[in-house]
Amino acid sequence: MLRFSALLLGAILLFFLSVMAFIHFAPQFGAKPSGEHLETIAQSTNYDGKQFINLIETKLDNSLSNMWGMIQEYASAKNTAPSATIETQFGQGNTNTSDTTVRVTWFGHSTILLEIGGQRIFLDPMLGPAASPVPFFAKRFKNNPAFDLNTIGKLDAVIFSHDHYDHLDYPTIKAIQDQVGHFYTPLGLGSHLQKWGVPKNKITELDWWQSAQLDKLTFVATPARHFSGRGTGDANKTLWASWVIQSSEHNIYFSGDSGYGPHFKEIGDQYGPFDFAMMECGQYNERWKAIHMMPEQTIQASLDLKAKAVMPIHWGAFTLAPHEWIEPAERVVAAAQEAGVNLVTPRIGNTFTLEETLPKTNWWLEVQ
Repeated sequence: MLRFSALLLGAILLFFLSVMAFIHFAPQFGAKPSGEHLETIAQSTNYDGKQFINLIETKLDNSLSNMWGMIQEYASAKNTAPSATIETQFGQGNTNTSDTTVRVTWFGHSTILLEIGGQRIFLDPMLGPAASPVPFFAKRFKNNPAFDLNTIGKLDAVIFSHDHYDHLDYPTIKAIQDQVGHFYTPLGLGSHLQKWGVPKNKITELDWWQSAQLDKLTFVATPARHFSGRGTGDANKTLWASWVIQSSEHNIYFSGDSGYGPHFKEIGDQYGPFDFAMMECGQYNERWKAIHMMPEQTIQASLDLKAKAVMPIHWGAFTLAPHEWIEPAERVVAAAQEAGVNLVTPRIGNTFTLEETLPKTNWWLEVQ
């Protein structure tokens, strides 16, 4: 009995040490800010000396009872992923572009190629096989055709909202970094990019309400209500943000991830109205609604922002919450109709322009 107990304890210890070694050495975990990087972060009014904080109180219930409840929800969840392959439309959309044309291509989840002011901007480029540090968890839904990263071409800028795996993807960054002119991130994310080989002079990090210029475009990092972290001991060490993207002719908003809060109205009052808003809608749950909006809140936030057209994002690619995979689309369509919001629902891979008729499809009903 004693020998069995010792073997069991040894196996547990070995497993624990293996996990810690993996987290410490695997490159996909990135790097926490340190040195001069950390000194810059410490000057932010959104940093309390230990971590970044939200504008309003944002707590998650980490009690054992709540965690057990989540486990039960996941265990009993049904239809959280499509049973069939999602047919995409990469390369089939409008190919006409100019400095005054805005073209949008949704890659699923929160990854969008935005062509505006003659510039190609990749938002939260996550095109890896799984939204996690390991390939067997949170796998991407099957797409046909799947997008080939080798065809992405030159990118003038990449913008990140925060450092979670479903938004900041190590394999994608390694594949595209030499084709990217410049990276724009909230404070702290540059530590990950530099760890992965991106030169410091190609990274601009912004605090909330700070802005940067790219040719005739203006990028403004604006508040979101969320959190950050990729491993152990790095919770909220980097900032999260939404983004305002402005040209001389257009005003665009990208929500990143966020719970509902008064920041949407503040952004709308300061920078709205917006011609087009890409709004988080998916991977939600009542247990964590402080950090992820429900679809009805997505529509209310769009109204707060004074958005003329709204595209729901953060769905259609991964199972990260126990709701049915088409539920975000169904609920946000109903809420938009009730509120009179102009909702845009393109197929994955379809390229459309804001100057033409915006796509309004129910493509997800064909996939189930």
